[in-house]
Amino acid sequence: MTNLLHHRVDGAGGAPPLVLGPSLGTSLAVWDAQVPALARTHRVIRYDLPGHGRSPARLPATGATVADLGRMVLELADRLGVESFAYGGVSLGGAVGTWLAVHHAERVRSLALVCTSARFGEPSGWRERAALVRAEGTGPVADTAVHRWFTPAFAGAPAAAALVADARAADPEAYAACCDALAAFDLRAELARITVPTCVIAGRDDPATPPAHARELVDGIAGASLTEVGHAAHLANVERPGPVLAALTAHLADGPDGGASGGPSGGPSDDASRHAAGMAVRRAVLGDAHVDRAEARSTDFTAPFQDLITRYAWGEIWTRPGLSRRTRSCVTLTALVARGHHDELAMHVRAALRNGLTPDEIQEVLLQSAVYCGVPAANSAFAIANWVLEEDRAEEEEGH
Repeated sequence: MTNLLHHRVDGAGGAPPLVLGPSLGTSLAVWDAQVPALARTHRVIRYDLPGHGRSPARLPATGATVADLGRMVLELADRLGVESFAYGGVSLGGAVGTWLAVHHAERVRSLALVCTSARFGEPSGWRERAALVRAEGTGPVADTAVHRWFTPAFAGAPAAAALVADARAADPEAYAACCDALAAFDLRAELARITVPTCVIAGRDDPATPPAHARELVDGIAGASLTEVGHAAHLANVERPGPVLAALTAHLADGPDGGASGGPSGGPSDDASRHAAGMAVRRAVLGDAHVDRAEARSTDFTAPFQDLITRYAWGEIWTRPGLSRRTRSCVTLTALVARGHHDELAMHVRAALRNGLTPDEIQEVLLQSAVYCGVPAANSAFAIANWVLEEDRAEEEEGH
């Protein structure tokens, strides 16, 4: 297997397979923040691009294409005994997934496209970058990567520095060949051939593949959904891991593997499955820290209630495919405002952020609630939400 793309597998061997592709210049570590949660429900297979991370440099010296990369992914899947799989990719990794969904639809069960495009700008820019790297190595592009990949607020984060180091360590010829592949890539006319469930995720501050690129993908792929993540540039899954994970888990739950063993509603059909599915969604929406605290406080007296809400609220309702998690967050916020459940409201404002709602969208929900739930209720809700949002901003700034 020495000629295969270097890869890592997380999760149970019998779980539905999910392949995750990285961005140009990064390694499979670009998905580190999402893998622990995704591996609870999927067999997660991450790979390094040729000449990146620990993969050998195996692209043609001239004329490399995204199709070459796609065939390498299929070769990896074949060697792992994976006939079909869900696929998620960021940037160039997303382009690989798009190519697979167009040309090998029988292998792709669902598709998640993160900060990517059907065409990555003018080919001349990529050819110039390839020439620069062939002449001077990856140092010059690594020096500027942080400004393309992250907003200024995140540029100094340890995760950003680690990925820039990945770019600096990439094999120059392999990196340049990937640039050649991006220069030749243009699937705009073939997007209509994609028929699998597709979600598209964009960083609102992405200079490399702006939200307009994401909207072009959504317009071209029938039934595709779009999530725009605020305060995130090109590597949105690194800079804003929570909202990206929430969009991915909702998409995977709604896809062909999400209800594979389910009952009529598309959800899990037995208590053990409901509890497992509910715990995965509960952690994705509320965060590991919150759930861990709740589990640690559980006693013999309260444990049946924890089991009930995990199976029923999270395992039966939040896993249903009829509404997206963003929509469920809007409904939940409104109900909590109406009933005056302030502690739960604070928790679900945080959950709404993880589910991809922006502060502006949360504001709109509370304004709507003011009309139908009453001004005093909304007044309290605005105060609570404002406190949570300010706390979130402070934590974000401290973490950066």
